[in-house]
Amino acid sequence: FSPRELVARVRAILRRVKSEREPQRDILSFDHGKLRLDVAKQEASLGGEVIYLTPNEFKLLLALVRYPGRVYTRSELINKVQGYEYEGYDRTIDVHVKNLRQKIEEDPKMPRYILTVFGVGYKFGGEEDGKTSLD
Repeated sequence: FSPRELVARVRAILRRVKSEREPQRDILSFDHGKLRLDVAKQEASLGGEVIYLTPNEFKLLLALVRYPGRVYTRSELINKVQGYEYEGYDRTIDVHVKNLRQKIEEDPKMPRYILTVFGVGYKFGGEEDGKTSLD
């Protein structure tokens, strides 16, 4: 293997191990149920209305909401959304954020959920409700 492929394989293994340890919740709810993500269905809703998200938009939103308030760099988000093998520009994430804001923010120019941390990246600013499961 080339060193680059070896690194990609090791990262993939670490990612699988980490995801096995992370608690997986079926439904994530924020701001008293206003924003909800159904992980099993890969579906999001805002104010009770289902909103269409592309697979990458859903992955991005899910990455941000897993740890509300945590600041992610563009590179970290690219790795979570596109994978470590992605060789494009990290500014691609800005386009996904812009599109996601258009869909989930009341005023995309004054976002409440997906916040920019200038010079660093993005974080999720919504307030998490209780942790719910479909059991």
